[in-house]
Amino acid sequence: MSQSITLYVDGACRGNPGLGGWGAYIIEGNEERKICGGEEHTTNNRMELTAAIEGIKACPSSAKLIIWTDSNYVKQGITEWIHGWKKKNWKDVKNPDLWKELDATCQGREIEWNWIKGHAGHAGNEMADQLANQGADETEKKLNNPMQDKKKAENDWLLDDPFGFDLAEDDSEETEEIIEDAPLELEAEIADEAEESIVENKPNIQSHPHIVITPATIEAHGPRQLILDTETTGFYFQDTDRIIEVGAIEMINRKLTGSSIHIYINPEKEVGESENIHGISDEFLKDKPKYAEIADVLFDYLKGAEIIAHNATFDMNFLNMEFERVGLGKLSAVCEVTDTLAMAKNKHPGQKNSLDALVRRYEIPARDRTFHGALLDAEILSDVYLAMTGGQVSFDIDALSNTEVLEGESTRRDVDIQLAAILPSEEELSAHENWVKEFEEKHGEPCLFAK
Repeated sequence: MSQSITLYVDGACRGNPGLGGWGAYIIEGNEERKICGGEEHTTNNRMELTAAIEGIKACPSSAKLIIWTDSNYVKQGITEWIHGWKKKNWKDVKNPDLWKELDATCQGREIEWNWIKGHAGHAGNEMADQLANQGADETEKKLNNPMQDKKKAENDWLLDDPFGFDLAEDDSEETEEIIEDAPLELEAEIADEAEESIVENKPNIQSHPHIVITPATIEAHGPRQLILDTETTGFYFQDTDRIIEVGAIEMINRKLTGSSIHIYINPEKEVGESENIHGISDEFLKDKPKYAEIADVLFDYLKGAEIIAHNATFDMNFLNMEFERVGLGKLSAVCEVTDTLAMAKNKHPGQKNSLDALVRRYEIPARDRTFHGALLDAEILSDVYLAMTGGQVSFDIDALSNTEVLEGESTRRDVDIQLAAILPSEEELSAHENWVKEFEEKHGEPCLFAK
């Protein structure tokens, strides 16, 4: 019988992107090993992946590995998403080098992947986290703390980068990684902040080990809207088909708050041919909770909100059926419902109005939809809904009342505000002319702002 080894792996990043570290805590019988490392400029995703790769490499290929990670990005990426990425030849996938290396490292091995809640007091996970930070500390020491030895010059940032392109690149890197590469991803640092699973405007939501609830990352006040999607075993709720996945993201005053809920559910029956649509297998669902086990938590999160769904009748029929089966009553009795498919048909009569068609029509950035996923489709639908109901609200969203914002207006509203014109003084004009001359001397070409 092959030996069994337990690994706890974790990554850390200070800045994301920034200085990062990875750690792997390896337990084999009564013995334990600790390994760690780091990089000067990296991301949290890359450190999580590196921790898994290095931890696996440190173990004999004949051993059965039981791996625990607090990153759903890693766990679901290697067990679910990777199959679609391979079929598409890794197109538009971030960190393909590490994903390919992890895939190759896993080949021929018996590995059981598990998710564990980060910073919840579990000794193995806490040790992996300590090792990741130790890896970052040791990397910083090797670099001799260069950031402390250099004094940043007080440059005229507008003179050097008048349009802020460099700043834009820094801000966009991680966002792009999260949205395009792993739309279901729940970063460890976000999960850390979710220790009590408290969502803005929903202070008493319960928790469940199989339900991932992320907290709001921005403060917003007003009625909650939940953009929701489900995956099921088939099309007919009346004919024993069941829900296998629910995903919803929260929006308040046309702003995504960062709060979301995601859950996989054991349907107590085979998924059948529906696997070709969502890519979720019977094997994957066999250890997931039954609907009755998670119904109370899910109902508490959803109730009282406006549910926004594409072909909402389909989703609500299934949700009503499932909640009635466990004695909670119909969800539609405690929620308003908005159907974006009906909205699209009224707005674009005689045209295709599937989610994919609307994404193309409104020129929304494409995601990898090799397989449908509840949380992924909810994220896409949020973009579609905002585009259909006016896109970016003109001038200042805060200048509109909550009622105006949430009416679902289909045309852009203008805010009629008379702005005072403040003319520059002679001193200011002179300073501007000097600045323009400096720009031309430095760059060898006239400034856009020159007269």
